[in-house]
Amino acid sequence: MKPQVTFIHAADLHLGAPFRGLRAVSDKWARRLIHALDDAYDRVISAAIERDVDFVVISGDSFDLSETSYGDYLHFVTGLNRLAEADIPVFIVAGNHDPLTSWQHGYFALPANTILFSADRPNFAIVRKQGKPLCIVGGRSYFNQTWPEDVSIAEGITRAAAKDALRPTNPDIDDVPFAVGIIHSGLNLDPYKAPTSPLELDSAGMDYWALGHVHIPYIWPNEKDPRIVFSGCIQGRDIKETGPRGVYEVTLRQDMPAQLSFIPTASVVWQQLSVDVHDCANVLDIQNKIVREFFRLNGKAKCEEMISRITLVGTTSLCRFLDNETTLEDLRESLNEAYPEFFCDAIINKTTMPLDRSKLASEGLFPSVFMRIASEQQEIVDDEFYYLEEEFSDRNFSSLLSRLKDVEDLASEAETLVLDLLTRDERS
Repeated sequence: MKPQVTFIHAADLHLGAPFRGLRAVSDKWARRLIHALDDAYDRVISAAIERDVDFVVISGDSFDLSETSYGDYLHFVTGLNRLAEADIPVFIVAGNHDPLTSWQHGYFALPANTILFSADRPNFAIVRKQGKPLCIVGGRSYFNQTWPEDVSIAEGITRAAAKDALRPTNPDIDDVPFAVGIIHSGLNLDPYKAPTSPLELDSAGMDYWALGHVHIPYIWPNEKDPRIVFSGCIQGRDIKETGPRGVYEVTLRQDMPAQLSFIPTASVVWQQLSVDVHDCANVLDIQNKIVREFFRLNGKAKCEEMISRITLVGTTSLCRFLDNETTLEDLRESLNEAYPEFFCDAIINKTTMPLDRSKLASEGLFPSVFMRIASEQQEIVDDEFYYLEEEFSDRNFSSLLSRLKDVEDLASEAETLVLDLLTRDERS
């Protein structure tokens, strides 16, 4: 049977991090959030043990702050000891949030199954199974919170360099079938956090690159191995970190593509909901529609609890009711009282009143002038998009362009928004 290796790729645990940006939170939910990160970490450890993986990698930012508490270290080491009892090795690199200079070794000693890679040069280790070499693991840590701009964090982390470094104590190193690299890097997505080139990683002779720093699960779109992967954070901490969060179970087989399976670990998932209420006859209809969306997203995310921020959109005559802050607050409280597993921290009204564009155009007032100019601008919208494309490219943010809506849709939405603001008082 051809050899294979299975491991957990985790990153960005951020133990000890606060939850940010909640507009309103109950005492119950405040207590729940205090334990959410620790619960997510425990799920990572349990997933590794239940799947009996060959090893675990943590690709940076195990802790959130340079001054981490003893309690956070204790919880972290307790998890490592659980893995040690299951004979599962752990390989860690320090990131920009938890550089090597910040690790408080007076609090703890890492268990024998755990290797924390140094920062002064590439580090290599070997995983053995039944006495035979199974996998090389290579990586490098941050020394402090910044990485030198003139040095690639991946420089020297290659299969060839690993074999040379390990051969004196591992004469059978040439028989090793797999090699995995771990770094905390923005790749070419974040030019300020130890950037490196996917081409450099491709040419290093590794079978898989386990990256940290980007908090969303993301697989670099190369068509062949090595896969270059961000596992994302294990638990979202604010409304910007929406959707499932977790780790990857990775299986490498000789002469076969890498297999990745995402394992959700967040017990609390953040969601930003956009609910179109154009077909709702009253506010109770809106509440019922929000609840249906809650359950749909909760089932998709496979989480226990969910925090949401809701934006109401669509054209509706209910707009004037929804402009009332008391109405929105009453709606929010009603949702939170009815379904304790969901917490809505804010409801934002972005609905618009119905517009009679023909009437506005015939009146010849300022709205009609605006409509004419907006129509002329839409004819050159492609030029405006090309300008954005150049600006994003110059700042190494080309990947963000894919997140933009169709530019014609954006222009139409902008026109509707301005007309609504110009005429709302007249229609209310």
